[in-house]
Amino acid sequence: MRQRFLHCTLRAALGFACAIAAAAASAQGAWPNRPLKIVVPVTQGGSNDILARLLADRLTGALGQPVVVENRPGGGGVIGSEFVARQPGDGYTLLVVPNNHVYNQHFIAKLPYDPIRDFEPITLAAVVPFVLAVPASLPAQNAREMVDLGKKTAKGLSYGSAGLGQPHHLAAEWLKSMTGANFVHVPYKGAAGIVPALVAHEIDFTIGAINSLLPHFRSGKLRALAVASPKRTALLPDVPTLAEAVPVPGYGMDVWVGLVAGAGTPREVIQRLNTEVNRILNDPQVVKERLLPLGIEPITSTPERFAEVMKADMALYTKIVQDAGIKREQ
Repeated sequence: MRQRFLHCTLRAALGFACAIAAAAASAQGAWPNRPLKIVVPVTQGGSNDILARLLADRLTGALGQPVVVENRPGGGGVIGSEFVARQPGDGYTLLVVPNNHVYNQHFIAKLPYDPIRDFEPITLAAVVPFVLAVPASLPAQNAREMVDLGKKTAKGLSYGSAGLGQPHHLAAEWLKSMTGANFVHVPYKGAAGIVPALVAHEIDFTIGAINSLLPHFRSGKLRALAVASPKRTALLPDVPTLAEAVPVPGYGMDVWVGLVAGAGTPREVIQRLNTEVNRILNDPQVVKERLLPLGIEPITSTPERFAEVMKADMALYTKIVQDAGIKREQ
């Protein structure tokens, strides 16, 4: 009798333990069951931040959980990226990554994370076209004339960037190394100072984000000579690429924005996020009313395709840095 009682008690205890384990597993599997966070590694107001807030707003409805945006700027994006790399890989902390994510190692000693291994790609989200822009007073009507002017002007042509290793810097130095033109780098503390200096003709050109330049193209204060992307942009359909305008075959720089999660995030979570984000970015209303007017061209991809792009760009920027002889600040 005692043995039968102990047996029944043991069975009941095991059943209770299994029920608890099943409930816990079910709770863990019912993603998402709490709020999500999208970390933006730059300050508010730029393309990365605008995109993150749009996605957060739409994902809140799609996932049934609040999705908040948290800006963690600093260190060329390193502070925010390191924060996400240190979080559990559970799909509750996401990161918006601009393309400097894959080449920061050339400019920051002892990067505290691996840009590939420590993150799970979700999707490419947007491309922000970069445009070769000059003041209306510069005596060059097209990209080839500007490059020729840079070759024959003793002091060279000055160009503005948001700092060492920023897309403006790499784009101009790559063009310089491919053409032999004399370009002089003028770094600013962020992109905000570039356009006013260009309009005032304190610098001769920039290769910068289209969204900050479009109003000045329309006013006639600046001229768009070429786009840095491998193909033309619908935002300036009559403006050629640098590759075709100079010409410099092989030149082509896409400044993209993507979304990643921490390493180890379950595959089913990555796939759900990919599906929902791509649905948002394929919405014609979102494209027409929220993104294109700001110079942001939405794109979508599979996680696998995004991983390929990151690896390919890591190799491309390594070559650009080496060919241009760009050195890390000491």
